[in-house]
Amino acid sequence: MKSVFFGAVSATALIASAVHAEPQAEVLHWWTSGGEAKSVAVLQEEFASKGGQWTDMPVAGGGGDAAMTALRARVLSGNAPTAVQLKGPAIQEWYEEGVLADISSVAEAQGWADVLPASIAGHMKCEGTWCAAPVNVHRVDWIWANADVLEANGIEMPSTWDEFNAAAEKLQAAGIIPLAHGGQAWQDATVFEAVALGILGADGFRKAFVDLDMDTLKSDAMKAVFDQMRTMRGYVDDNFSGRDWNLATAMVMNGEAAFQIMGDWAKGEFMAAGKAPGEDFLCASVPGDGFLYNVDSFAMFDVDGDDKKAGQELLAELIVGQNFQKVFNLNKGSIPARIDVSLEEFDSCAHLSAKDMGESSDNGSLLPSYAHGMALRGAQSGAITDVVTAHFNSDMSSDEAVNMLADAVANSM
Repeated sequence: MKSVFFGAVSATALIASAVHAEPQAEVLHWWTSGGEAKSVAVLQEEFASKGGQWTDMPVAGGGGDAAMTALRARVLSGNAPTAVQLKGPAIQEWYEEGVLADISSVAEAQGWADVLPASIAGHMKCEGTWCAAPVNVHRVDWIWANADVLEANGIEMPSTWDEFNAAAEKLQAAGIIPLAHGGQAWQDATVFEAVALGILGADGFRKAFVDLDMDTLKSDAMKAVFDQMRTMRGYVDDNFSGRDWNLATAMVMNGEAAFQIMGDWAKGEFMAAGKAPGEDFLCASVPGDGFLYNVDSFAMFDVDGDDKKAGQELLAELIVGQNFQKVFNLNKGSIPARIDVSLEEFDSCAHLSAKDMGESSDNGSLLPSYAHGMALRGAQSGAITDVVTAHFNSDMSSDEAVNMLADAVANSM
């Protein structure tokens, strides 16, 4: 449906007048844990308040992998959901299959180009048209810590990997698990890319995991990344295999473990449990410079029916609206994708995230996360993660891992 927009007339009003359809939306997403479920409920409530009917389709597990399997089945059967949680190159891949809807009319009426950072907006466009709506900006390269555990053991938040290792050894000697971790491939990849950013630096990270530069992938610096991963494997408890990320966060909450390396959706779990940053838990970027981002977004799929198209336009307007951007991100732990949303009600970790994102954007160290589907297409990112997980769960040497990494990337091209 194409609409002509005039002045301050909203997309909502035009939907009502143009098609007289009750907005309908079946929304596929993987926000099922405490902080995530609370966050998506905000959008459901706002959609309902505008007269929309929301059909929820949550698919838990695998950092979105299970949701993508469900989506593939729906699209192949000719019954695509109205809106789907997608991100990064996956948006472009679905566009190339000819199944995404054009939401440029809403984007242009609402002035998205003026309020979204250019790098974020770029992920939301398909050959110049708007095909997805950004929800937030997650920082991936965080270390979270139990404040009481660190204080009781005389440990400061580490600013180098040597400091992290020294703290971990001290904690281990005191009978505390140094690193809460879940043995799932995407969690292994999250830790790996955080370590890689600190050791390779922003330029090296970009060459390795955006440009797929073979010299960098096979470099001594990459061997050092795997060396640190091998060291960190020794700081994880024996029962980590298959553990969900939010259960690892709970280990830090209850003092069973000291640290977790995870994106700031972990903060959403702390906050949902009533924990206060700076008092109950601490946050810091991982050692090294740079900022790894993961942007949640919703792509609108090509569907039949004025009610579903009206639902898509209403959803797109609400998702990028200032109110939802504020309330959602207060719950989720991330920061707004819009740069004009006040952070007055946000916590100290969010302020640090926004400050670092601005500085990284200025100095060229604002980087898309490979582990969370922002930097690479599925074949390449999957090839890297397979090597990372194989190394983490074996006695493979760093030399072997680097050679396997280069071969895996080359074979995925």
